[in-house]
Amino acid sequence: ILQSGGGSVMGTFLDTFMFLYVDLILILFFSSFFLSESSSVLSSCRLRRQFYLNGIHKPGDVMLGGLFEVHYTSIFPELTFTSEPSKLSCQGFDPPGFRHAMTMAFAIDEINRNSNLLPNVTLGYSLYDNCATLVIGFSAALSLVSGREEQFLLLENCSGTSPVLGIVGDSFSTFSIATSDVIGLFNLPIVSYFATCSCLSDRHRFPSFFRTIPSDAFQVHAMIQILKHFGWTWAGLLISDDDYGHHAAQSFQTELVQSGGGCLAYTEILPWGENTAELWRIVQMMKKSTARVVIVFAHQITMIQLMEEVVRQNVTGLQWMASEAWTTAAVLQTPHLMPYLGGTLGIAIRRGEIPGLRDFLLRTHPDLYDNNNHGNTGWVESGGAICTGEEVLESVETEFLDVSNLRPEYNIYKAVYALAYALDDMLQCTPGRGPFSGNSCTTLQTMDSSLDFPCHNIHLLIHLTPFVVESFLSLQPPRSVCSESCPPGTRMARKNGQPVCCFDCVLCSEGKFSNKPDSVECTSCPEDFASSPQRDHCVPKKIEFLSYHEPLGICLTSTSLLGTFICAVVLGIFIHHRSTPVVRANNSELSFLILMSLKLCFLCSLLFIGRPRLWTCQMRHAAFGISFVLCVSCILVKTMVVLAVFKASKPGGGASLKWFGAVQQRGTVLLLTCIQAAICVVWIVSASPLPHKNTQYHSDKIVYECVVGSTVGFAVLLGYIGLLAILSFLLAFLARNLPDNFNEAKLITFSMLIFCAVWVAFVPAYVNSPGKYADAVEVFAILASSFGLLVALFGPKCYIILLRPERNTKKAIMGRATSKS
Repeated sequence: ILQSGGGSVMGTFLDTFMFLYVDLILILFFSSFFLSESSSVLSSCRLRRQFYLNGIHKPGDVMLGGLFEVHYTSIFPELTFTSEPSKLSCQGFDPPGFRHAMTMAFAIDEINRNSNLLPNVTLGYSLYDNCATLVIGFSAALSLVSGREEQFLLLENCSGTSPVLGIVGDSFSTFSIATSDVIGLFNLPIVSYFATCSCLSDRHRFPSFFRTIPSDAFQVHAMIQILKHFGWTWAGLLISDDDYGHHAAQSFQTELVQSGGGCLAYTEILPWGENTAELWRIVQMMKKSTARVVIVFAHQITMIQLMEEVVRQNVTGLQWMASEAWTTAAVLQTPHLMPYLGGTLGIAIRRGEIPGLRDFLLRTHPDLYDNNNHGNTGWVESGGAICTGEEVLESVETEFLDVSNLRPEYNIYKAVYALAYALDDMLQCTPGRGPFSGNSCTTLQTMDSSLDFPCHNIHLLIHLTPFVVESFLSLQPPRSVCSESCPPGTRMARKNGQPVCCFDCVLCSEGKFSNKPDSVECTSCPEDFASSPQRDHCVPKKIEFLSYHEPLGICLTSTSLLGTFICAVVLGIFIHHRSTPVVRANNSELSFLILMSLKLCFLCSLLFIGRPRLWTCQMRHAAFGISFVLCVSCILVKTMVVLAVFKASKPGGGASLKWFGAVQQRGTVLLLTCIQAAICVVWIVSASPLPHKNTQYHSDKIVYECVVGSTVGFAVLLGYIGLLAILSFLLAFLARNLPDNFNEAKLITFSMLIFCAVWVAFVPAYVNSPGKYADAVEVFAILASSFGLLVALFGPKCYIILLRPERNTKKAIMGRATSKS
């Protein structure tokens, strides 16, 4: 949750520790038995070793402990074998850290002056400097629970009173983990104001650890939301080499994967101490990386060392994102670092107001506190002058007195009040209704380890606020992506060996689309739709069939009608001249029937044009097959009659004509045609041709066609026509050398040759023609063969009838025959 800071003291912090103090009272009384040793012989306990620590102390009825970073570094002495332990040297005085310690002192002073909170009880404190060093912080924590007395008497029940009933601190997650692992065994409450490691939320491992600062899980979630808001999908992650950094990195990477918000270009661990070579390597990698966003979970001192190397290599143009540990660090907000850190976004602790704190800080005086530091002279910089107490702080501008941005201080303030309210509630317990064994209560004098009750989880109201850089808000945010967003119409194809954020944009294949950016897969269009050229939406497919309105359809239709018209004209000519020898020769009735069948052949081609429907699909091949069989069977019978007449003209051959009378001719034609009709009926009944939407030829077109239903039926139909045609051709070929008065056999031979050639060429052309072109090929074959028969059979006769009427006489025909013979 991102929320700006501010708010009144009593209105905000009371909400924060409202739940905290309820559970704290349940564990405060456990602090009475930490380091006492059970012995039937000894009557007292003695500390084995004295720690040399910087600290300030104030006596009270109840003592609270505090751990603060007053110095930010320390120097370890060389190990010796002397009996006297060596002293650690703390260096680098940290004014904000000292202000943190004074804030705890102020809160305790304010509580002691409040007659409504812990009446008749005076709080005291022991505050230690951890010097930003784990061994010192841990030693200080042990000193708080063991006390400063070198020896104390044991009580009759072999337990002693703990010097402190609660500890505020530590500021580092690693320090808090180490301290809680040991001191938490005795259920001494530890309330941290700055340790954010999500691992500390484990109530089973850390039952007595509490904090007034949110877990890293909150700021990790907030950072990922910021990344998603600005579209930053490619970032680098830098972490400190401790529990804080490692757990933050783990949480960040886990949630980043779950949210699908981006990828990490790199994850690097920042070294502790002066490791220039490693810092140089890390900064070099940052320079070479395409990631423009750098997220850092590290402490202030680590960031100072990193920025020194960044300045040395002059790395600019990066968008930094800061964790709460260094977001508001004043030492990083200097003109020297602004060219590099300007525009940083970060997560900060909620800011609060603490009235009276500055006046309290102005009254800071070396004589106000018990500075028994076991040899140390106080919290001063090594080599610096000791305060005399005569200095006037109000006239000095110092970071110590800056109370305009109280963030950790506000958490410290709330932690002290949480402990105080918990203790107050415990002391106001009503006998018989208490939380202890037998519903009993306790007092300050009777707090010991004999009582037994569990610790409970504590829920705190936590607020986060983003770090405000005004110059950044007016600028265009930088781009930080491994690969640019894929536009609609494309899909993301992950690059081998690289994170999921690194991909190529591949155009959707034909028939698929994507209408959103960064689509992982393309979606197939519905069956009747095709993808647009841009592949970003689907459009209805074009419908294709042999139409009457297109040029090819118009041509074929016109040709079909022309053939029909010519047949009608020829039929009219033959009817008008039906008594002439040319028309009467060789059975004029068969000639009329051939003209009628050719007319049907021309007309049946129209069934192949237009949108296929059930009845047209069923009728087209049936009409075509029956019409052509009628025509070819007439030609076959006509050829057989020619041969029979020639045979009858020879001596003794007259008997052959009795088998080719008019009735026999009509019966033969009818029988041959009925066979084809039967084939068509069986085909339609068993596997009828049907209209079909074919999407296989073209992905962007729907081809309407008639599927034959049964390939065998279609083959039998064509085969039967071919058989009759070949038979006619063979008979006509045998009769080609007859005298001229029987020369119609030559015309039949030529017509059958044309017919067979057309249909032999039709088969491969039909098979290899897709969609409407298959219909066009079939229509063309029908028209070509029909015109071939029409011209070959009736062209010469029409020529004689119309242009050479003098040859259209019996005498002329017979004379030519006699002359020839």
